[in-house]
Amino acid sequence: MKKPAEETAPKKGALIVEKAVEKGAEKTAEKSAAKKTRGAEPLPEALPEGRDLPELEKSLGYTFHERKFLRNALIHRSYANEHRLSVASSNERLEFLGDAVLELVVSHAIMDLFPAFAEGGLSKLRASVVNEQNLSRLARKVHLGSFLFLGKGEARSGGREKASILADAYEAVLAAIYLDGGLPAAEAVVKDHFQAVFNKIEADGYDRDFKTLLQEECQARFKVTPEYRLVEARGPDHQKEFTVSLAISGNVVSEGKGRTKKQAEQRAAAAAMATLAAGAKS
Repeated sequence: MKKPAEETAPKKGALIVEKAVEKGAEKTAEKSAAKKTRGAEPLPEALPEGRDLPELEKSLGYTFHERKFLRNALIHRSYANEHRLSVASSNERLEFLGDAVLELVVSHAIMDLFPAFAEGGLSKLRASVVNEQNLSRLARKVHLGSFLFLGKGEARSGGREKASILADAYEAVLAAIYLDGGLPAAEAVVKDHFQAVFNKIEADGYDRDFKTLLQEECQARFKVTPEYRLVEARGPDHQKEFTVSLAISGNVVSEGKGRTKKQAEQRAAAAAMATLAAGAKS
């Protein structure tokens, strides 16, 4: 028996409304899912210039268990902005962490190298090690610039060779190593990469030399300037050894020997710093 028209019309209307509600629910679910996944964009797969991550790992001296950390460390903010990625997709957060990891490891290393040094001298030595010049040099040594994901404009303007970008990326990579392998892994990489720097500190005092450190210390504590005197120069010209004495307020407190007069003075200043630090503790 045919149903009256007045009964079928309301049912059709109800069906239309029901479908509209279902569509609306689907769209709401899609939007909700998009919000949940926002900030979790997939990291780029293709590396610049056809390079691959194992090649970078070999240069770094560390093989990652989870390469997502390394890929994240290579994404500059210009690339993230250009591809509309989230803030967390760039390497800036890793750079923040890497700076802390680097300072911890370097602080531990120079404390071992100079056990008699007070906090002031150690802080200045650390500043001479952890700086943009050193970090960018180490980044270039492992060809880090070739692996970076940069925006087109940054890449065209020579971003792969900019010291600031390289130094920041190097810190980000150290953070990636720390997240992947823990502090022992990060410490092993830093000590390996910085060994030449630590050796130079031991021999010469490096960028912030011991002569400068000692002069600042003497002026602060005694209001005097250290005096250096050449005691002896022995050996042939191609293998000469210099001996320098160092006096504070007229009293000789140390001597230093070296292949050059400058090196001898640096070593005399380093010995005097150790003497002053030991005296301050006693």
